Amino acid sequence: MQGDVDSATGWVMDFAEIKAAFKPVLDQLDHYYLNEVPGLENPTSEVLARWVWDRLSGELPLSAIHVRETCTSGCIYRGEN
Repeated sequence: MQGDVDSATGWVMDFAEIKAAFKPVLDQLDHYYLNEVPGLENPTSEVLARWVWDRLSGELPLSAIHVRETCTSGCIYRGEN
């Protein structure tokens, strides 16, 4: 997330708001073969990160999307420059 830290709460955004915004995205992915989801026919970490960004960038003040395949591999997507 990016934005100013609220002086009263000490955070940029409540995790409950993040979870609520992410739920429709998760519902499109959870228990589905990723390569059968429209736009994820080639579901690499990079493609998945951008796909998630495209769906959340209007809902949340994103600074990056992190996708991890394992503890040592994955990617970070920071939007278009």
